[in-house]
Amino acid sequence: MKLFDVYPINNINIVRAQGSTVWDDKGNEYLDLYGGHAVISIGHTHPHWVKRIEDQLHKIAFYSNSVQIPIQQELAQKLGWLSGKDDYQLFLCNSGAEANENALKLASFHTGRKKIVAFKKSFHGRTSLAVAATDNQAIVAPVNETGNVVFLPFNDEDALKKYMLQNGDEVAAIIIESIQGVGGINMANESFLQLIRTLCDQYGAVFIADEVQCGYGRSGKFFTADYAGVNADIYSMAKGMGNGFPIGGILIAPHIAPKHGMLGTTFGGNHLACAAALGVLEVIEQENLLERAGENGNYLMTELLKIGDLQNVRGKGLMIGFDVPDELKDLRKNLLQKHRIFTGEAKPNVIRLLPALNLSKEAIDNFLQALKEEINALKFAKESSTVAQ
Repeated sequence: MKLFDVYPINNINIVRAQGSTVWDDKGNEYLDLYGGHAVISIGHTHPHWVKRIEDQLHKIAFYSNSVQIPIQQELAQKLGWLSGKDDYQLFLCNSGAEANENALKLASFHTGRKKIVAFKKSFHGRTSLAVAATDNQAIVAPVNETGNVVFLPFNDEDALKKYMLQNGDEVAAIIIESIQGVGGINMANESFLQLIRTLCDQYGAVFIADEVQCGYGRSGKFFTADYAGVNADIYSMAKGMGNGFPIGGILIAPHIAPKHGMLGTTFGGNHLACAAALGVLEVIEQENLLERAGENGNYLMTELLKIGDLQNVRGKGLMIGFDVPDELKDLRKNLLQKHRIFTGEAKPNVIRLLPALNLSKEAIDNFLQALKEEINALKFAKESSTVAQ
């Protein structure tokens, strides 16, 4: 049997990882500034996280949600306290797509409506309704197509006001990433998030903050939407929530009432996943990672802005992107192949940085040095080629 070939794969076999460093099967060392799509929040194989999982594994790894699972409530209490959403409710699942799927379904249950407002360049997952609310036709199968989702321009307040004026009474939810990840590190204006809150209140719709990639402390606050000073009705979470262990969830405002059978999952909230998630939250708290992410992100952004060849440097905390001009189109490839630094991308020309929240200043400086060296090398090669012609 062979694997179903859907991933463009680098010819690298990572066999060991610690903190922000990974090693391949040949012993080569790499700096990881991507964390497997923003998944690694507290660093690879953090010893406290490993011990949390190991200890739980010797007790019980899994039982279904047909019995009491006290570690779920332990996770809910810790998450409520650290996020500042103590009065919210927690539903646990296994991934970001599942989190958004359940968030959208719950919004429809709560309002009795069908229409969803999403935004251009959005990415909310690959399952049925999550992918229908994702602005990428290449990954939307015919069976996923629906007339219930509309895509409006990101950050266009007038377009949103106009649509809600005409259709607000039919809208179940407005779903938005406070910082679009796959879309290219596009930041929602605080005034736009505030307008969404106002319009959802006005028309009785549900405000869903998709914090799967930009949340869990990555921006310097627990949820990026917090910068706008408003609360969403539902927050979706995954990625950094488990530091590599599959877990997702939604935080649900107290006015949205549950009902038996409304949502459900086999594996969601299992003992092992909750142990991993608690390990993450305990490290975030103990190592003050929200503040560190903000400080190191500000330092990295400041230094990147000094590099004149990079365009449109943007982001918050340790979720940063910049555009690469055409003459430097090999920059990301060369950072990996020549300097052994993992970064992310967004088409057509964006480099994304999504490192662990405890990334050291030394690692940042090493990256900046390699980045400057590679930019100079590419520019020199370009100039030499031009002269030769």
